[in-house]
Amino acid sequence: MGVYLLPSPAFLAVVLQNVTRLCKTRSTVTVNGKFPGPRIVAREGDRLLIKVVNHVQNNISIHWHGIRQLRSGWADGPAYITQCPIQTGQSYVYNYTIVGQRGTLWWHAHISWLRSTIYGPLIILPKLGTPLSICPKPYKGSSDSSLESGSMQIQRQSLTRQCKRVEAQMSPMPTLSTDFQGHCITALPKVKAGKTYLLRLINAALNDELFFSIANHTLTVVDVDAVYVKPFDTETLLIAPGQTTNVLLTTKPRHPNAKFFMSARPYVTGQGTFDNSTVAGILEYEESPETIQSRHSPKKLPIYKPSLPPLNDTSFATNFTSKLRSLASAEFPANVPQKFDRQFFFTVGLGTNPCSKNQTCQGPNGTKFAASVSNVSFVMPTKALLQAHHFGQSKGVYSPNFPTSPLVPFNYTAWSSSCRTPASILGAESHPLHLHGFNFFVVGQGFGNFDPKKDPGNFNLVDPVERNTVGVPSGGWVAIRFLADNPGWCMVHALPSRSAHKQGLEDGLGCPGWKASQSEAVSSTS
Repeated sequence: MGVYLLPSPAFLAVVLQNVTRLCKTRSTVTVNGKFPGPRIVAREGDRLLIKVVNHVQNNISIHWHGIRQLRSGWADGPAYITQCPIQTGQSYVYNYTIVGQRGTLWWHAHISWLRSTIYGPLIILPKLGTPLSICPKPYKGSSDSSLESGSMQIQRQSLTRQCKRVEAQMSPMPTLSTDFQGHCITALPKVKAGKTYLLRLINAALNDELFFSIANHTLTVVDVDAVYVKPFDTETLLIAPGQTTNVLLTTKPRHPNAKFFMSARPYVTGQGTFDNSTVAGILEYEESPETIQSRHSPKKLPIYKPSLPPLNDTSFATNFTSKLRSLASAEFPANVPQKFDRQFFFTVGLGTNPCSKNQTCQGPNGTKFAASVSNVSFVMPTKALLQAHHFGQSKGVYSPNFPTSPLVPFNYTAWSSSCRTPASILGAESHPLHLHGFNFFVVGQGFGNFDPKKDPGNFNLVDPVERNTVGVPSGGWVAIRFLADNPGWCMVHALPSRSAHKQGLEDGLGCPGWKASQSEAVSSTS
């Protein structure tokens, strides 16, 4: 175990920086002047001390997405929940230890909409002498590189041919370039033919679940949310906001005389407005010296595009998520709670609230979209939650007894404009949920309303996928189980954060002082 500090300067500085992406330059709130922010590389068991200094006018806090924060909840990051935000000219030192985790996670701002530009990868290597449980064996190639394409961040890590860990290396972001048609693109370092590479995928989007594919290549999924899974092949994967996925990419046995788009676009099931654009980078093969010498003039290679699923392809989304299973080996067991002490039933959905005066809103008939849990949407208090708790003035600010099931039962997966509920329900949509301070097992999912008598009989209690963020199916439900072994304040909240605000709750709820018990939660979309 050691103490990990970022390279000199040993802090994350939040600053305004002119950033050029896709041939456009904008003044952007960044960390250390980079967008995305710097990569943090540590080992399982390391203690991290990271000083964040705020040089912008916005309040700021940093959340370490997916880190368990065992006995270190004050380092979790949600502003006004586990810490006061870092004000202009002030600093805060995050001090926590990585326990029992290895793989790809990430860090991001957890206040207002600053997560759109303040984020970066958190790569956790196994302990010294411990090999990666990933096969086939990745190739030991060039140094690490990153691609920021739209709102998805993609990273390639070099590994040894014997499935052993090597030190991840720091490298600069790739430069922007233009293709042969003059389009502005982002290019990755070239890959070698006949090799296997490890790609670390992070969906850093604010709102969009994303389909991702590389034209004419197959990906092998080996890890999600820093937890090993049983490997399986796919040409396209689905990744929700906040989720991470590690995949193996095996290149063609010889130079293909072509380039290949790496593309991502949204998976959309709701009725609200969304960005239906496709983001892309280019995968290019390195040519051998013999090939270069044999050519007399530069060759314009064709670029192939992947075939991505339709924007609303729920069938693909369901089939893909059903393939995710825990490794469940002797070394990495799936410790699924077989029984539970407490049970919760929450609904998550998208509704509307009246638009504030002198504002323009994009909801139906000029209303404002509002996400909710059990049809209750967060109302901004006039006093910060952490301040109210500290001074014993929580009455009227927050309550520890959020209902464990909806107070007014209704058909949770259907909708009607005349539905007699506290807020209008716009219809079902796929809705990711994130649980702070815990991993959980996704023991079941389905469509329609959850049947507490029939559906538990189909739960997977042997090798369900373990993760920290899960997508609740459109018009369906998901059941999770976890051991509440991390006392203190935590958060469970919905993504996308359509109602993000300076209090940091993002239509979620806190869980103060949970006892070490086994819990089951069922969430349904409405």
